[in-house]
Amino acid sequence: MADLIAWVMVLAIAAYACAGGTDYGAGFWDLLAGGAERGKRPRWLIDHAMAPVWEVNNVWLIFLLVIMWTGFPTMFQAVFAALWLPLALAAVGLVLRGAGFALRKQSRRLAQRRVYGAVFAVSSLLTPFFLGAVLGGIASGRIALGTTASAEAWANSTSVLAGLLAIAATAFLGAVFLCSDARRFGADDLVDYFRLRALVAFAAVVVLALIGLPVTHDDARYVWEGLTGGLGLLLIILAGVCGLATVLLLLRRSYGWSRYTSVASVALTVGAWGFAQRPYLLPTSLTVSEAAGAAHTLRWLAIVTVIAIVLVGPALVLLYRLDTQGELQPLTDADTKAAKARGDNL
Repeated sequence: MADLIAWVMVLAIAAYACAGGTDYGAGFWDLLAGGAERGKRPRWLIDHAMAPVWEVNNVWLIFLLVIMWTGFPTMFQAVFAALWLPLALAAVGLVLRGAGFALRKQSRRLAQRRVYGAVFAVSSLLTPFFLGAVLGGIASGRIALGTTASAEAWANSTSVLAGLLAIAATAFLGAVFLCSDARRFGADDLVDYFRLRALVAFAAVVVLALIGLPVTHDDARYVWEGLTGGLGLLLIILAGVCGLATVLLLLRRSYGWSRYTSVASVALTVGAWGFAQRPYLLPTSLTVSEAAGAAHTLRWLAIVTVIAIVLVGPALVLLYRLDTQGELQPLTDADTKAAKARGDNL
């Protein structure tokens, strides 16, 4: 039962990396879109693409936290005691990111839109970095029961590399999805704009992955051995194949299928990391069985997880399907009865 719950946790991480990563990637391109006039069209597309579904992606993060503190309380204690600072910074980024995105859409004054847009974009960059740094600190074996908080736990070479990979991977996902969204919204001028950025982001992922080979070999040896052999290696190869397939689909301008292959490449990479760490939750100090809570707690957690998947899963699938088919439309000022304030458009 503990192994099953641990794999559910890995699946939740993969789901958040893919679903939430798309939004972080959109925020990354929002940051690099340029000034108010130059970046107007890309930011318009990002707002329209994210608005219907962006908030629901945080469901996976909440789901992950509940599983961790309920099913593996000792791991939860060790991780949050040693890595509270990057986790707090990631949480602050989540809050500021949501506030910046929501307030930018409602602001009519250019100066306000610039401020809120900067908050949204910068937070979209910092949050995946710190979340990746946390995973890097865990993978490098620096976190164990009793480990005290320190910069070394999350500012080491593996953590920095994992944070940069998280940014590059989310930028890749965001650009791939925005290619399809540009066509869906009739913004033909932006299709090639984001197509080029998707290819550049994939190249960045490849470069960082190659840099990561010697880094993980020296700094995260247990995980490196898991990624270079057995099922971990197989999943990494499949992830690479899916990434290359995404590039070929983009070059052939097949943007619908590229969504699936890009998501598969990221999800398979997370799965490979899960296989590489087993049987440890905290390499090489805490195994799944050692970290597991009481047996009856795990049984109830499994039951609640199944119920949640049955109740929430179909709704999420329907939401994503309606969004990709363009059935969801943003609310207008008339819908929200928003009044034009004095000084608007200044």
